[in-house]
Amino acid sequence: MARSFNTPSPAEKAVRYALLALVLLLTVGPFLWQLSTSLKGPGEDVFSRTPDFLPQDPTFANYGKVADTIPVWTYAANSLVVAAVAVVGNVVGATLAGFALSRLRFRGVRLVLGLFLATLVLPGEVTIVSQYVTIRSLGLTDTLLGVALPGAIAMLNVLLMYTAFQAIPPDLDAAALVDGATVWQRLIHVGLPNVRGMLSVVVIFTFIGAWDDFLWPLIVLNDPGRYTLTVGLQYLNGTFSANPRLIAAGTMIAFLPIVAVFAALQRFFFKGVEEGAVKG
Repeated sequence: MARSFNTPSPAEKAVRYALLALVLLLTVGPFLWQLSTSLKGPGEDVFSRTPDFLPQDPTFANYGKVADTIPVWTYAANSLVVAAVAVVGNVVGATLAGFALSRLRFRGVRLVLGLFLATLVLPGEVTIVSQYVTIRSLGLTDTLLGVALPGAIAMLNVLLMYTAFQAIPPDLDAAALVDGATVWQRLIHVGLPNVRGMLSVVVIFTFIGAWDDFLWPLIVLNDPGRYTLTVGLQYLNGTFSANPRLIAAGTMIAFLPIVAVFAALQRFFFKGVEEGAVKG
């Protein structure tokens, strides 16, 4: 039977699966190695010439030792506070800004949109000095709010929400205006149900960025009791501890909240910005 035009040949399938296997090895391989190292007992060699992914004597004792070495739960709570402020700020701020730029007509809208685009050209390292000066002038140095505030509204998230609102058919807005809907009613009943997919993208990316950030908390925070988890984990590879098993266990502890957030939002994440329902 003849193949259709879009049906790949067996050789093409083999190449695709080989590439997928290579990408899977490069992305998942380091994670599996860290997980394996975190479960290895003290008698196992983690630097053997032949890598051994399966621990011979698996144990969870390394995770308990992490808590004994550093106040890991305090650091995790600090990171959670910073991530929560960043997520709430981006969900509210990026949604309102994206809706205003997309659906409201006011003088200078193109200029404002151009300024948002211009900020994406600058790397974060260029503005980090001015950010620190601003935070210091506000008296927020060595505070969790000072860590979270610069990332409370990301310009990229504003543009993502702008694109999501732009994808909504204009006829829906026109019908809402005919029915006498206010701006807030249009946002809540027409806009938000159609951008749930993009909102989940904003939440996931914002949480990961705030949770994994290392440089900015290291600059702002001085009190070890206020350290975030990424900054606090450096003590696992310092003067008092250099055990690769503890470092791997600490890495896995920091990774688990990201998995939980993605697992909770992945069904919305994969729906995308095109799917949604208008609820009256």
